[in-house]
Amino acid sequence: MSALLSVTDAHVAYGKVEAVRSVSLEVGQNEIVTIVGANGAGKTTLLSAIMGILPLKGRVAFAGQDLARLDIEDRVAIGLGLVPEHRELFVTMNVEDNLELGAFRIEKSRAKSSIERVYTLFPRLKERRKQLAGTLSGGEQQMLAMGRALMGEPKLLMLDEPSLGLAPIIVADIFRIVTELRASGVSVLLVEQNAQAALKIADHAYVMELGEFVLSGKASDIAANERVAASYLGFQHEGASVL
Repeated sequence: MSALLSVTDAHVAYGKVEAVRSVSLEVGQNEIVTIVGANGAGKTTLLSAIMGILPLKGRVAFAGQDLARLDIEDRVAIGLGLVPEHRELFVTMNVEDNLELGAFRIEKSRAKSSIERVYTLFPRLKERRKQLAGTLSGGEQQMLAMGRALMGEPKLLMLDEPSLGLAPIIVADIFRIVTELRASGVSVLLVEQNAQAALKIADHAYVMELGEFVLSGKASDIAANERVAASYLGFQHEGASVL
């Protein structure tokens, strides 16, 4: 089966500084794929380039279509969605208005069903639908950012550090919803510093260091790797392989 998202030999630079080098990855249908690594490894840069926010040298294909000539809006239209690290909500607008902005590319009838789907996933947003986004808690703002992206009916949702700054109980709720998205047919590309949580729910994983992938494979195998355990999970496995 061909990959839903395929990135081949990607290079992304800020001026003369290359932040991502020779990166290739695939995300299949109904898969959660995670990229784990320390802050500054290049994870956010890679997602931004896939979305068309930053220029990328290499090839990015989505559902078999080369994205080289597609701008951000066109990428959203064919089924790519991104929840950025800092959420980028319209804080002076209420929850429902923020959600409706995420449906700007779909018909009104579909937007109505999309918002009901979002409210089913995130009941708290329905309770606070008339509340200003800027007055929500951090967890609620993350739910709103995810909900807004889902309003565009993405086939692939890219999540950039969704657990950042959130309490463990909220992180568990966010990650539960990510697994529900996979079950509903939405693939997920998840960037996370919280490697332990990400590897528990992912199908496949990539470890990124200094702009390059240094390890990839099944998430369960990555979690069992001694160096990954020591560097990102805070413990070591007896007898595990070393990079």
